[in-house]
Amino acid sequence: MRDAFDLLVVGGGINGAGIARDAAGRSLTVALVERGDLGGATSSASSKLIHGGLRYLEHHEFRLVREALAEREVLLRLAPHIAWPMRFVLPHAPEMRPRWMLRAGLFLYDHLAKRVTLPASQSLDLRTHPWGAPLNGQARHGFAYSDAWVEDSRMVVLNARDAAARGAQVMVRTEFVGATRDAEGWTATLREASGVERQVRARAIANAAGPWVMQALGATGIPAPDRVRLVRGSHIVVPALHDGDQAYILQNDDRRVVFVIPYEGRFSLIGTTDVPHDPASGPPRCTEEEQDYLCRAVSRQFRKPVTPADIVWTYSGVRPLHDDGAENPSAVTRDYVLKLDRDGAPLLSIFGGKITTFRRLAEDATTQLCQALGSPRPAWTSGPALPGGDFGGRDAAALLSDLASRYPFLPGDQLRRLFRCYGSDLPAVLGTARSAEELGRDLGGGITERELDWMVAQEWVRSAEDAIWRRTKRGLHMTPQQRDDFASSFEALRVAA
Repeated sequence: MRDAFDLLVVGGGINGAGIARDAAGRSLTVALVERGDLGGATSSASSKLIHGGLRYLEHHEFRLVREALAEREVLLRLAPHIAWPMRFVLPHAPEMRPRWMLRAGLFLYDHLAKRVTLPASQSLDLRTHPWGAPLNGQARHGFAYSDAWVEDSRMVVLNARDAAARGAQVMVRTEFVGATRDAEGWTATLREASGVERQVRARAIANAAGPWVMQALGATGIPAPDRVRLVRGSHIVVPALHDGDQAYILQNDDRRVVFVIPYEGRFSLIGTTDVPHDPASGPPRCTEEEQDYLCRAVSRQFRKPVTPADIVWTYSGVRPLHDDGAENPSAVTRDYVLKLDRDGAPLLSIFGGKITTFRRLAEDATTQLCQALGSPRPAWTSGPALPGGDFGGRDAAALLSDLASRYPFLPGDQLRRLFRCYGSDLPAVLGTARSAEELGRDLGGGITERELDWMVAQEWVRSAEDAIWRRTKRGLHMTPQQRDDFASSFEALRVAA
């Protein structure tokens, strides 16, 4: 195990994983440390959208929207198995925003960046269009536009896998205790889950700790050059409210928007909130007030009312937004700010950001770090696909058809689910199996022993929760007893190994 690196990345969320991948691809020696699981906090608790941010236009954040719109196309190309286009229906509520304003905003949304795969926006008569059927009829007109969906926690893992394939050392359940700076670089102390500490040397540090960016800075003894504002975003999951693949974006009476997104085949994902979060209150959770807020927002416009009794799952994450002084949490910028301290060995800290623009953030950060280290190297991450995303020139339907012929023993639903996780890596996951029995026991939710072996060996799974809530969402398809049984099986297999 190496003890000296060009770059130590602190934080295994989407930004840290993206920087580790980019830096390793520019021939830097890289270590990534994450005190919990990869994507275990904010990066697995998003609204799962790759989007330009239609509402950001109201705050005149045109550069951010343009960059995010351009990144949609890049990410759809790099990871077509975990990211795919989605059509959004926007009912017009005249008391919220006039139609001309929405039409003008969507015109900008269509034209601020080049569209390659996504269709343009269109007007809808919700009284006659099938997409108006789930609504309660109060909105007569609306619009449809395009954005994209992403499996957020898998995007983190794929970046980490690619970083590791390019030589990065990825250390999960490893805490960054602190670091001291000298003329040659940093000496960092890391603590493993067992309590064992080790020291590593690094020429530079990238502080990508997200909501804990200030704490990580404090552990280096470097004064904070900026601030983050912690804002909680909560989501609820209910049985499916409508048929079809379209999502809905609802204007709420507080001028915020709430998404209703088809989720996991059987559910609707509803979010999100914008609530100031006090870290002293403990880990984020979806409060009863937030549940009521989301239920009311949907019930105002959907034919089928939603109540807290319908909720089957909730999750919350803390957005570490760059504190730009805005009074309203919804108005705080979603843009990112990079602060590079070069008073000695480089220390780069990240404030803000969103999953849609993580690759650009990582590219900017790595370029600054390479220059600071005197090793400028060209950017590269807009080209090669992420693991599982190289379809060999075929589209998803053609590759899925080939896989169905190769693994005829897999039921269609199971094959599609596995394909959405692993893409062109699926043959590596399944190995030489020629029957369902050769995949081992079904441990729950369709996760077989073979799949779990892959997640442990290749995706840093260290707990049952990692497997059923982040690498997959199969926990949503299990009963509480089945989740307990999965946890017991997981521990037994770890002991046996």
